[in-house]
Amino acid sequence: MVAQIELDLAHSYRANPQQDTDYALLPLQMTFKAGGAYALLGPSGCGKTTMLNIISGLVKPSQGRVTFNGEEVTGLTPQQRNIAQVFQFPVIYDTMTVAENLAFPLQNRQMPREQIKKRVGQIAEMLELNGQLNQRAAGLSADAKQKISLGRGLVRPDVAAILFDEPLTVIDPHLKWQLRRKLKQIHQELKHTLIYVTHDQVEALTFAQEVVVMTRGRAVQVGSAEALFERPAHTFVGHFIGSPGMNFLPAVCTAQTLQIGASRLALPPALAQKLTGTTALQLGVRPEYISVHAQPVAGSLPVQVMRWQDLGTSGLLTVQADAGTVRVRLAGSQASQWQVGQTVHVEVIGTHSCFYENEEWIA
Repeated sequence: MVAQIELDLAHSYRANPQQDTDYALLPLQMTFKAGGAYALLGPSGCGKTTMLNIISGLVKPSQGRVTFNGEEVTGLTPQQRNIAQVFQFPVIYDTMTVAENLAFPLQNRQMPREQIKKRVGQIAEMLELNGQLNQRAAGLSADAKQKISLGRGLVRPDVAAILFDEPLTVIDPHLKWQLRRKLKQIHQELKHTLIYVTHDQVEALTFAQEVVVMTRGRAVQVGSAEALFERPAHTFVGHFIGSPGMNFLPAVCTAQTLQIGASRLALPPALAQKLTGTTALQLGVRPEYISVHAQPVAGSLPVQVMRWQDLGTSGLLTVQADAGTVRVRLAGSQASQWQVGQTVHVEVIGTHSCFYENEEWIA
């Protein structure tokens, strides 16, 4: 049965954790809904693989519990939990053919031969392996071997969940793009609970319905690609999502104005009321949502143009304000009209501006 997975736990690899840095996973509560497609996204060492291994049963949490469909499974093995897991590197039998590798998990569960043949054919077609079913795995490329590994994870129809630990690392970049789309299609067809670990934001945002962004053992935001881009709940999410990430400028709010460096910008009264009295305030704005003007406009800062880069379909303008560096993404023709050394005005207050106190979104 497809599982709804709930976590209420913390984990440390140390015997007596005393402080946050002693934890691989800080205390968290999280629900992965049955049939959902999730990505755990974050840099190396943030705790995402630890979380995946706790879900699978390879690691027992040092505190708390794991439940599948309301039943506690904290002490159960991966086999008892009925989990399929796909790892970073291929886990297959080189001496077997592609078909034999795909069939192996089903044979272990004594599925009838005709059902095995039908299921292997279905998964092979999904992964475009049907032309290689009778080839031995030993002679295949690393890409093909990892596709077999993916197939072995997907082939069992009765699993509670399928867990992927950076499964496309060894895949050729073009094939990686195809497989991301293919996995999304497969999920829509099979409706398994899928949880996918990656440090690649494109991979996570392409594949998942919901992305869990992690840093320093914490899950700082869970949301759709749109939510993570439009309203990052934490400054780390703003930095990590986007290319380039969100711009952040230190600010102080007093008397219905926002002071950024030497500039004072007018704020709508309702927003000023929310921000007055804050400490460690930062203005966050995406490069895509900043406009550049030759003359001052409402909500703009004077800046000096440092450089611009032609990115093909767009240009990236880097400017220097007295409060910090700001990056602006513009249509290529717009970016090239501004000269290095020129003073221009960047509009940073608008409907997409976000405000943070002590790294957390407040307005």
